[in-house]
Amino acid sequence: MVAGQRLTQPACDRLVQSLGTLVVRHRFDGQVVVRSVTIGRGPSADTSEWPVELVNCCVDCTIRDDLLILLRRLHRRDDVRRIIVDLPPWFEPEPVCWAINNVDVHVGPGYLDGPAARDVRIEATVSSVTTEDWLPQALGEETLHDDRTVAQVVVGQAEFADVLVLSAPDPETHAVLRRLSPRAKIITDPEELEAALSKLDSGSRRGRDHDPHEPLLAGEPPLSTDGDVTLVVFEADRPFHPLRLHRAIDDLLDGVVRVRGRAWLASQPDTVLWIESAGGGLQVGNAGTWLVAADSGEPVESDAQRLALASLRWNDRFGDRHISLTALLCGADPQVIHDVLSGALLTDDELSRPDVWADFDDPFGEWHEDPCETFEDARDAPWTLPEGGDAPSG
Repeated sequence: MVAGQRLTQPACDRLVQSLGTLVVRHRFDGQVVVRSVTIGRGPSADTSEWPVELVNCCVDCTIRDDLLILLRRLHRRDDVRRIIVDLPPWFEPEPVCWAINNVDVHVGPGYLDGPAARDVRIEATVSSVTTEDWLPQALGEETLHDDRTVAQVVVGQAEFADVLVLSAPDPETHAVLRRLSPRAKIITDPEELEAALSKLDSGSRRGRDHDPHEPLLAGEPPLSTDGDVTLVVFEADRPFHPLRLHRAIDDLLDGVVRVRGRAWLASQPDTVLWIESAGGGLQVGNAGTWLVAADSGEPVESDAQRLALASLRWNDRFGDRHISLTALLCGADPQVIHDVLSGALLTDDELSRPDVWADFDDPFGEWHEDPCETFEDARDAPWTLPEGGDAPSG
């Protein structure tokens, strides 16, 4: 799968040179969705195009349904060894991979109903990075026509990638990407793409769903400072005061590429909150229940890694409840970030009075976005093709 805004074509052109490689694309021309399939035949390639009937007047649904069914059908062609999905600009690869792995589709006679993953396996995600644009976008507040931020998309594309293709070398961008996506191979020449794909780390993402309970430093990102770039790790064994955390949000966004991790709010003692920011926007979502608060019938025991991590930090009073966040900075002061987060924690006096925690003003609720508006599930939003298809709003 290939994602990005301006440089996906050279990557796909390189990959399609291999015999048996297909490139699948979808575009919306304002009236109909057009599917194109390009197959490599050595030094040349053939492309065919088909209009796709719009489903329920929804471009998102049309592209998704057509792609998932097409993948299952292409799997049966004898001349197809590899399928490259070239995503439209501003699409995020993670929800597309999730759909391939999880969304059941009905193909027709001769096929069992089920997800496309019955027939295809995601081998890698490649994301292109336009070096001169990426870092300003990742730190910015600009929005797309569908209300996602540009930062959300470009950071998400890079973070999910197994291989990053940069338009040009840049030390600061490289330092940020190395900490954002530590397992990814980083190259600057599409001619190196096949070699990079053949040498992926054993722990590479390969389309795997995000797990909010996995270690935040998986892939061993550098913890040293590189110029203005550094990765701050913040951990605490007491909860945040919800109102103080909300007031601190603005200080957590300026000069910060990404904040992500698990949080414990005093007003929501049973809920694991997932905090995630990109540039000037931040979201807070429900990531399940702390083990100590889970009903005995909940299937959390099957997650051996989560149980192991919980056992290392288990507290007789609070169980596995904790705060664990990372903040990827590019220009922000690490001490300021640490102090802001520390200042949002409960004081010793507040910690000693758990009977009043439920009375704290809580601007987060179950879901939260800053600015304070309701937001759609991240798995749904990226299927939206912005008006015009490829440009952020001005």
